[in-house]
Amino acid sequence: MGRRARGRRLQPQAEGAEDDTEGGRKRDQAGWEGGYPEIIKENKLFEHYYQELKIVPEGEWDQFMDALREPLPATLRITGYKSHAKEILHCLKNRYFKELEDLEVDGQKVEVPQPLSWYPEELAWHTNLSRKILRKSPLLAKFHQFLVSETECGNISRQEAVSMIPPLLLNVEPHHKILDMCAAPGSKTTQLIEMLHADMSVPFPEGFVIANDVDNKRCYLLVHQAKRLSSPCIMVVNHDASSIPRLTVDVDGRKEILFYDRILCDVPCSGDGTMRKNIDVWKKWTTLNSLQLHGLQLRIATRGAEQLAEGGRMVYSTCSLNPVEDEAVIAALLEKSDGALELADVSAELPGLKWMPGVSKWKVMTRDGQWFASWDEVPQGRHTQVRPTMFPPKDLERLQAMHLERCLRILPHHQNTGGFFVAVLVKKASMPWNKRQPKVQCKSLEPRKTTASSSVGATERNPGDRSELDGDSEVTQCTESTELNEKKDGVCGPPPSKKMKLFGFKEDPFVFIPEDDPLFPPIEKFYALDPSFPRMNLLTRTTEGKKRQLYMVSKELRNVLLNNSEKMKVINTGIKVWCRNNSGEEFDCAFRLAQEGIYTLYPFINSRIITVSMEDVKTLLTQENPFFRKLSSEAYSQVKDLAKGSVVLKYEPDSANPDALQCPIVLCGWRGKASIRTFVPKNERLHYLRMMGLEVLGEKKKDGVVLNNESVDSPEQPENDEGAEQIAQEACDPAAAEPSR
Repeated sequence: MGRRARGRRLQPQAEGAEDDTEGGRKRDQAGWEGGYPEIIKENKLFEHYYQELKIVPEGEWDQFMDALREPLPATLRITGYKSHAKEILHCLKNRYFKELEDLEVDGQKVEVPQPLSWYPEELAWHTNLSRKILRKSPLLAKFHQFLVSETECGNISRQEAVSMIPPLLLNVEPHHKILDMCAAPGSKTTQLIEMLHADMSVPFPEGFVIANDVDNKRCYLLVHQAKRLSSPCIMVVNHDASSIPRLTVDVDGRKEILFYDRILCDVPCSGDGTMRKNIDVWKKWTTLNSLQLHGLQLRIATRGAEQLAEGGRMVYSTCSLNPVEDEAVIAALLEKSDGALELADVSAELPGLKWMPGVSKWKVMTRDGQWFASWDEVPQGRHTQVRPTMFPPKDLERLQAMHLERCLRILPHHQNTGGFFVAVLVKKASMPWNKRQPKVQCKSLEPRKTTASSSVGATERNPGDRSELDGDSEVTQCTESTELNEKKDGVCGPPPSKKMKLFGFKEDPFVFIPEDDPLFPPIEKFYALDPSFPRMNLLTRTTEGKKRQLYMVSKELRNVLLNNSEKMKVINTGIKVWCRNNSGEEFDCAFRLAQEGIYTLYPFINSRIITVSMEDVKTLLTQENPFFRKLSSEAYSQVKDLAKGSVVLKYEPDSANPDALQCPIVLCGWRGKASIRTFVPKNERLHYLRMMGLEVLGEKKKDGVVLNNESVDSPEQPENDEGAEQIAQEACDPAAAEPSR
């Protein structure tokens, strides 16, 4: 029977295979490998729903639907910190884009990428170039290779245009404490980190980003994205955003509740604004998704508002066009806040962005097409599916006072984007169920009284009933024993499983280096570290055996870690600044510098710095172990008298020579007996060479460029320096040097 069924299933395919002209062409047009049928981009219920709600201006419905059926244009954002981002932009505009200007493929003129008009400093671009076109021309293939390589390196991010809007509207300053509540996969988080490091001369901004996601596996994707920016000011945590714990910090010897200056609340949603890239939505769309998600969205937004500092700004966003997930959540939150929150008018903050104002009238439709204009119309049997917070407020005066028109709804046909919704909220006072700001009491040693809290059904409660929800008004007790446990040896381990259900990998603890640790003085002496170096911020990920890697966090994140290890599950924080070298003791220092953290560490290093020219950088990055004599005379004079061991290679741009690379470069290297080498990951190596005008394609040697970390053929092979083998392995594969997870 199984054979017959299989035969019946294969029969239509066989018939189609015989008809090469018709059946084959249909499969090609479908654009799916394996001959899958093309998804029909139609959903009558979707059209009926949004036509009834009138969120699309009159006369634009056909354009709206046509845009949804078109594939989404590729958009890219130049990431990284300012000087490097400008250099990549200069390279893109003057080398790659110029080559595309008069290019034709199959008689059709290639459309040159254009900057997004509303994104600052031309750091975001969109293009309609498809992969098929990219493969047809050698010039386009070179551009494609550039995009792939720079994306792997983390200097370019493939990010949907509308996804870039929420971080811009947060107006982040370097001193802000930021919470990203639903952060994975992390493209918005990287934007926030970049804003913190607006001034590259400050290695440790006062602010920080705590990036949270409920999905343990997606947290590691988040770590991967954040690691590209090598910031000591990012912490990735794993919690349910609707009940994310309230943290405490030490302020002048007393514990205080941590309130955030900026909160990004990009909640889970039905995603009907993503139809252009997620084609499955056409087939699966139903109003039930929105009805099921509304409660969770409101709980997450409420939790964010509770943790926002007075005067702080929170951005609520979804990639859905549905008012039940958008204006209904905002209206319910404003109603509950009783004047503590208000919508900010951001209409002038992104000039060039086209958007529609939020709506103040909408209806609710069930999955089977039944409409309700108000809560009063909902029959008893529907009360579990439809909730009162899904409707506009009845009181017209209160509704007008909310200014829901200040919300932004981005429609796909206006600027060839996805659909999106954004609302910016400002906190004017404490939430009504928490009028007295939470205080910390450290005198009593009695066990803390906690009120059982449940995130389920929190949105249906009366605001007055929420006074004890999630411990927002509880007096946080810090007994002596707790403090001793938290700060004993500076160990911040994962929270006990009794207090929190933990899923996923078990994380290694975060162990701060004690002041009297004998490990640090040799490092301090070898690199002549400045007295201002924050040694208290150094940590490792092990409590036993030799410390193999040293990481560094900012002072503020150290404070958060030490005071909250019992409350939160930290997935990752800190950047690697030193790695143990197996034979390093012979060179007066057991630890070599790590490229990942060199830009943070460099301002504190006063010794073993070699200033190099652009030609020196090319030599160092294209040859495995160049002899000293291959360097310029200035670099040679600096390196010849240095003792063996780890060194810093610094390139300073020459403003008098505009053709030269105009951003500073700091590389880690190793000074051997008669040669010197760099320890830079492959993608970063290719990035610097490309910025200096050396074109690199594939895994071949071109212009003397080594792409596979093999030595350039030379009659004289340099000696195998002590410790070089281990370091070379880590330089080729940065993941090999990472601590086990």
